[in-house]
Amino acid sequence: METSLLFDAGLAGAAYVIAPGPAVLALLGIGASQGRVAGARFLGGHLVGDLVWSALALIAIIGAHTLGSRLFDVLGLLCGGYLFWLGWRAVRARRTAEGRLDTSVERPLLRGLAFGATNPKSYPVALATFTALLGGQAAALSWASMPALLGAAFVGFLAADAVLIAIIGASTVRRVYRRYELWITRASGVMFIGFALHAVLHAVPGLIPKRA
Repeated sequence: METSLLFDAGLAGAAYVIAPGPAVLALLGIGASQGRVAGARFLGGHLVGDLVWSALALIAIIGAHTLGSRLFDVLGLLCGGYLFWLGWRAVRARRTAEGRLDTSVERPLLRGLAFGATNPKSYPVALATFTALLGGQAAALSWASMPALLGAAFVGFLAADAVLIAIIGASTVRRVYRRYELWITRASGVMFIGFALHAVLHAVPGLIPKRA
C-alpha cells in the first residue's frame, strides 16, 4: 500500500475529529469547566464512536452497501432523541448555590462513549471526509487494505484529540468560558436541539412506508 494513501487516511481521521459540531461543543464545556483530564476522558470514550463510524464510512467507500439506508434512519432517530435531551438540559442550566452550573459531567468517559456512538453528524461527516481524501484513489482500495486504513485514521484521531486537549486547557479559553459559561452553555443547548431536529427530520421520511 502506498504511503500517500495511509497519509490521506490519517488526515481524514484528524479532520473528522476536529470538525466543529456537537462533540466539540460538549468537549469545550467539559474541558473548560472541569479541566484537561475530564476532557481527555470524554475524548477517550468518544474514540470508540470515531472508530465505529469511520469503519462504516470505509466500508461504504470500498463498496459494501448491504446495510441499507433504513438502519441509518433508525440510528438517526435515536441519535436525535439523545441530542435533544442534552440540548434541553443545557438550555435549562441554572447556577447552584455555590455559583456553579448544574451541568457538571460526573462520568466524562461514559458521556464521551454515549456521545460518540449517538452523534448524528458522525456517519455522514465521516463518509464525506474520507471520500474527499480517499475517493481519488478508489482503485487502490480493497478489503485487505481496510485494517491499515483504519489504523492510519486512528493515528489521525489521536493527533486531533491532542490538539483539542491543548486548546481546552489553555488559560485564555478557560477564562473566557468561565466568564460567559451560562450563556455559552445555553447557546450550545440551542445548537444541540437544532442538530437533533435536523437528524429527526432526515430520518423520519425514510422510516415512513411508501405506498405502492
